[in-house]
Amino acid sequence: MRYTFPNELVQAQREWSRTYAGLSVARPRNPTALRRRLLRLSLWIEQHPFFRTGPGRSPAARFELRRLVRETERRADVS
Repeated sequence: MRYTFPNELVQAQREWSRTYAGLSVARPRNPTALRRRLLRLSLWIEQHPFFRTGPGRSPAARFELRRLVRETERRADVS
């Protein structure tokens, strides 16, 4: 199934992924701030109205959002 995600939701997931990657390095710079940002983004994404309506209620929608962002990031890295 294809989902049409709101732009702000895709952007938040992209920021979440980048923040998570920032925490995954051996010695992250300012890890406390990164963890707090990750928590804020997680909460914002979780509570987004898209996930309370119609097809967004499906766990597959959350998976698809993460997949979409990963795929977009990979394409950007290749370019």
